[in-house]
Amino acid sequence: MADQLETFGGSGRRSTTMMSGLRKAAILLVALGEETAKEILRSLAEPDVQLLTEELAELRNVPPELSSAVIEEFWEVMETQSFMVQGGLDYANRLLTETFGKERAQDLMTMVRRSQEAAQGNLAKLQRTDPQQLGKLLDAEHPQTIALVLAHLDPRRASQVVDNLSEEHKVVSLQRLAEMRQFSPEMAQKVAHSLHRRLESMGDTQRQNYSGFKAVADLLNRLNADEAKHILEVVENRDPALALNIRNLMFTFDDLMTVPPATIREIVSGVDKRQLALALRGAKEELRATIFKSMSSRAVEMLKEDMEVLGPVRAREVTQSQQEILNLARRLEAEGKVILKLETGDEMLA
Repeated sequence: MADQLETFGGSGRRSTTMMSGLRKAAILLVALGEETAKEILRSLAEPDVQLLTEELAELRNVPPELSSAVIEEFWEVMETQSFMVQGGLDYANRLLTETFGKERAQDLMTMVRRSQEAAQGNLAKLQRTDPQQLGKLLDAEHPQTIALVLAHLDPRRASQVVDNLSEEHKVVSLQRLAEMRQFSPEMAQKVAHSLHRRLESMGDTQRQNYSGFKAVADLLNRLNADEAKHILEVVENRDPALALNIRNLMFTFDDLMTVPPATIREIVSGVDKRQLALALRGAKEELRATIFKSMSSRAVEMLKEDMEVLGPVRAREVTQSQQEILNLARRLEAEGKVILKLETGDEMLA
């Protein structure tokens, strides 16, 4: 957070030109009012609270125009982050230039980039932390904090961290990760600062878009099968729609191209032929070829005829048919009759 405050003060204008980020933060807290200021201070790390408290104590009379200038600059920084999330750097730069002019737009972009780089860089350092130690450390944190850290780890390391969480935290943290859409650089910086400080004491020498469902799916694919199944079942009891979204990303209809031929044959044999014809109407040519290879030439000809006589079909009917076939595939996998995913380095032996 301290780095973010200095970043806030990195470029000024009007009467805020030579003011430090810490002083601007103190003025902003006063301008926001006592109740809001209390909530903000509660969310900060202890060193940051101390710094801000000392700065607040030194504040005397703040002219209204100075408060307005600080609030306006803070709003512009937040708008810049929002523009960057919505449409990327070029989009943000164009809108900011049109709104504030070229020079001010460049200042704002520089401030936000510096903030994001600092937040991501500090959390990226956690990649080098021992997963077992990091897992035990995170187990004492709020699930949202755990989810934020997991979002910055590669799936393999994240799965090792999850293995070292308590049962309750495993489920809740992955649920928070799946629901995550954005995170703020300020919050990431605060979490990184706190964790690094605690790691050191233990002897361990932007707002951005985020696809939480995919992250959880990748992570669960790397966990022990029974563990992943248990976590998904608990999530499903709490939020069936959320669990379904995760399951769908763990194995998609296109992934049928990667399964063993015996699995394809087992699935095809249990599917209604019209349903298969519907599902394949919206499938890639490579997937169609994969499925055709698992069938006799006569069966392939009949299936192609069924696909032709269907005529125009609704996209949702195709999606529903594909989903029902995936549901069958997962049931067969749960019964031990098929294998849907091979771990890296695994191979099928005759």
